[in-house]
Amino acid sequence: DCSGLVAYVYREMLDLRLPRTSRDLAAVQGPKIDPQRLATGDLVFFGSRGSVTHVGIYVGEGRFVHAPSTGGTVRLDSLSGPYWKDHYTGAKRVLR
Repeated sequence: DCSGLVAYVYREMLDLRLPRTSRDLAAVQGPKIDPQRLATGDLVFFGSRGSVTHVGIYVGEGRFVHAPSTGGTVRLDSLSGPYWKDHYTGAKRVLR
């Protein structure tokens, strides 16, 4: 699932342990990032009605990588896609 992918990438590539749910990832300390200032590696969050339900990793050029569902294929999508644009809740930088 989405948070599992994020936790795996950060653990395997950077030896950084992150929480295992999208909601807990959104609560991780780190600066909130303006959408125009996103950098590779920033976490991007999605949800509705104030609740975070999905997370991905920003990879540049307005795109992010994520796992849409448990057991599903990892995907590369655009933040400007209709669904993602409507459900974007913010971003955090956990890398320094």
